Amino acid sequence: MHISPLTHSPDRPLLAELTALYASRRDFFALSGDFPDPDAITAEQVAATLAGELATPDAEALLARDAEGRLVAIALTLARHPDPADPDPWLGLLLVDARHRRAGHGRRLARGVEERFRQAGRTALRLAVLENNPDGLAFWTALGYEEIARRRDRELGRPCRVLRTSLTPAAASQGLSGLPLP
Repeated sequence: MHISPLTHSPDRPLLAELTALYASRRDFFALSGDFPDPDAITAEQVAATLAGELATPDAEALLARDAEGRLVAIALTLARHPDPADPDPWLGLLLVDARHRRAGHGRRLARGVEERFRQAGRTALRLAVLENNPDGLAFWTALGYEEIARRRDRELGRPCRVLRTSLTPAAASQGLSGLPLP
C-alpha cells in the first residue's frame, strides 16, 4: 500500500476517484448523516467536504493506493485538536472503498497513520466512533483502541465513543515491522 498526503485541491480525475470511494460507502453515510442523500453523493459535495476538513490547521488527508495504483482508502487526520486540553492527534475519518473492503486496507492505513504520528514524536492517537456504528467500533477495538469517553461530536452532536491507542515504541513492535511508509 502506498500512502500519500493530498497536497492540493483534487483535480478532476482525482476528484472522480474520491467521489467513487465516498459513494461506495452509502452504508456509512446513511448512518452518519454527513451527506443529505447517501445514494447521490456528488463530486461537488466531496470537494466541499474535503476543503472544509483541510481548512482546519494541522489537518491532513492521506490517500491509500493498492499495488495496482487504485485509490482504496482515505484517512483524515488532525495533528492538534481544537480543545487545547486534548494532547493527542485525532483520526477523523478512515474510509475504505466498499469494493475493496475486507482486504486489509483499513488496517494497513490505520497502522500507517499511527506510524506517521509516532515518527512525529506523538505518544497516542484518538478517534471517535458513532454510537450507531457497531462495525466501526469492532474494527477499532480489534486494532487495540480502548474507549476513554462517551460524548457528542463537535459538529453534529451525534453520540460517540472516544477511543485511544498508545503510540509508544512498544506498541509499534506489535505487528508493524515492515509497514511501508509514504
